[in-house]
Amino acid sequence: MDEGEWVVSQRDLQRMHVVRLTLEGRESVERGAKLLGISSRQFKRLRKKARERGVEGVLHGNRASKPWNRTVIEVIKKVLQLAKGRYQGLNDTHLTEKLREKESVRLSRATVRRILRQGGVAAARKHRAKRHYKRRERKAQEGELLLWDGSPHRWLGESGSKCTLVVAIDDATGALLHGVFAEQEDAQSYLSCLKELLVEKGIPLAIYMDRHGIFKRNDAHWTLEEELAGERIPTQVGLALKSLGVEPIFALSPQAKGRVERLFETLQDRLVSELRLAGIRTQDRATAFVNGPFKSDFNRRFAKPPQQTQPAWRKVPRGLDLDRICSFRYEATVGNDNAVRVAPVILDIPEGPRHRGYAKQRVEVRHLLDGRWRVYLKDELLLETDKPDLKMPLRTVRRRHRERSRGVTFSLSS
Repeated sequence: MDEGEWVVSQRDLQRMHVVRLTLEGRESVERGAKLLGISSRQFKRLRKKARERGVEGVLHGNRASKPWNRTVIEVIKKVLQLAKGRYQGLNDTHLTEKLREKESVRLSRATVRRILRQGGVAAARKHRAKRHYKRRERKAQEGELLLWDGSPHRWLGESGSKCTLVVAIDDATGALLHGVFAEQEDAQSYLSCLKELLVEKGIPLAIYMDRHGIFKRNDAHWTLEEELAGERIPTQVGLALKSLGVEPIFALSPQAKGRVERLFETLQDRLVSELRLAGIRTQDRATAFVNGPFKSDFNRRFAKPPQQTQPAWRKVPRGLDLDRICSFRYEATVGNDNAVRVAPVILDIPEGPRHRGYAKQRVEVRHLLDGRWRVYLKDELLLETDKPDLKMPLRTVRRRHRERSRGVTFSLSS
């Protein structure tokens, strides 16, 4: 049979060529066997078949035969007919089960799938390909973009209770900027972190974060005030960022926060050991440790120099009250008794100049991070309470979805 009549692969052509060289005496048997990766004994059998049968002897003996498990045409037609008729809409696995149980057609799922795709029957459920994520280049300037997030873990050792570490890092350098340990990921932790960043570094241009309810309003309810204004009232953290002019950027997937997620993997491996070696078992001491010697050592080892040496941090304006900005803000109406009620808290406003009263005035109530309360009428400070003796975790006071004629009703939530 002429060689051109066979549809052969490059591997088969190579076998033919090497065998022909040995038959013509231009290569030795040992060299030919080595080139084909087979033993000399097997190569000699190939040479014998080539002498007796020509090129056909070099090719595999089963080349012209049909596979034993080839599905017959009648079965293929039946599968396609059932898939387009009685069993229309079934997925591949479900259809395979029905064929076996109801139609006595025993085929594997892979075979049924191949028959359906080649027969033009699409999959019942669309399986999207994995989304392609491209590596995002770092920002050029320090302070141009910050990333912050929280991670619950047994930071204080296996014997300690699980707590959350909230950290902020710089995108341009990957440097650890500040960390706060807390019982759980809450607004107080992020406001504390933000205040320390403002004191140490200044005001960043933007902060990258997830779509947690701490940062973004995810409920569908719009109050009458929001409908009239045409925008949602931000969360407590959102109000602070808006007051500073910091742009919040919300990630659409966990992969989008890859840098800060990888940071937590490193911290869970390294920081836990450092806290154990330092004998630290409390959150306050752990916060001081992570912002002290640990941060310096970590940044020395892992931080990268920015592309541009000129930082993008904006200086905090002189006279800007950071305690007021980084606090919990509420609006309320002063009662006829010159008192403001925020959940169980009653704040008595002292009389103003010339025995002035403030009944029915709309005021701004601030709950500071150290536990103090302030009441403002625009920018006029009407009341400031003393710092409480016991340090208690702050709670967010959320407004209910209705207002009463005497003011705003509040409720407490963790």
